[in-house]
Amino acid sequence: MKSVVCTQPGEMEVRDIERPQDRAGQVIVKIKRIGVCGTDIHAFGGNQPFFQYPRVLGHELSGVIDSIGEGVNLEVGQEVYIVPYMSCGQCIACRNAKSNCCSNIQVLGVHVDGGMCEYLQVPAEYVIKTDGIPLDQLAVVECLAIGAHAVRRSEIKVDTDVLVVGAGPIGMGIAQFAKEKGARVIVMDTNQERLDFCKNTLKLDAVVQAGEGATEALAELTNNEFILTVFDATGNPKAMEAGFKWVAHGGRYVLVSVVKSDISFSDPEFHKREMTLMGSRNATHEDFAHVVSCLRNGSVIAESMITHRGALLDLPTLLPEWSKSESGVIKALIEV
Repeated sequence: MKSVVCTQPGEMEVRDIERPQDRAGQVIVKIKRIGVCGTDIHAFGGNQPFFQYPRVLGHELSGVIDSIGEGVNLEVGQEVYIVPYMSCGQCIACRNAKSNCCSNIQVLGVHVDGGMCEYLQVPAEYVIKTDGIPLDQLAVVECLAIGAHAVRRSEIKVDTDVLVVGAGPIGMGIAQFAKEKGARVIVMDTNQERLDFCKNTLKLDAVVQAGEGATEALAELTNNEFILTVFDATGNPKAMEAGFKWVAHGGRYVLVSVVKSDISFSDPEFHKREMTLMGSRNATHEDFAHVVSCLRNGSVIAESMITHRGALLDLPTLLPEWSKSESGVIKALIEV
């Protein structure tokens, strides 16, 4: 079968590898759609932590069950999405229902080879049958689950202000789930086209251009009280540090981005506001189920976020182009 491998930063190649064979408790999925994530782009660029080369990328995956091993309660031909976070079930995080930050986690496309291939074998518990939702949307479930988890973790309150910094796919997911929880959602980014998309298509409450004047704009929007819950989804250390000054007294700052860098902040300001600083990593099965429920009832949208498409074997050419800021990509989808 065909597979696309990131051999080192900036280089990808198509390879022929052996198709997996049936094993007890395992499912072989014929991959149909692959969402291209910021993680894939950062790995391609050499900026992704927890990463070694060569690696088959791809963890936003949907497809059709091709074959099943002994003891699997699924059927060939069923359309599915894949939960890409393989947890150990035994560490302190797993024992406390936080499998998303398992100390021995194996994430498809990061720690182990992912789904940029024709067939992928995974344990049955990570293959989720979902009827009535198109494969395109199923491939975006994982991306949206990151936002769903961050919002659930933040415990935002109805009718309070939320700021999402970074209007990429992750930020758009966070914003939609915050809106679904009843918050007033403000999005900040440097890209005006993405801000227009958030305002006009996602129907979010307000947008702010990042940079000079951003603090004054937030002050005006919030009667100088600033934001009770701020999420960072920029993947930019300087932006992550800047976000501390926009958190209201008694507020929370949730870092969804992960970068290969140290983050610093003013301790007096942090304590003066009794700020809560949180990290948010990956998602749980509960978050995935919530995403599917919201896609079904229309409170969250995915299809309109997909702006670019391409074929699996064209990835070595496409991914360098999609990685450029001027490409206009919100969410790119690979069709297999």
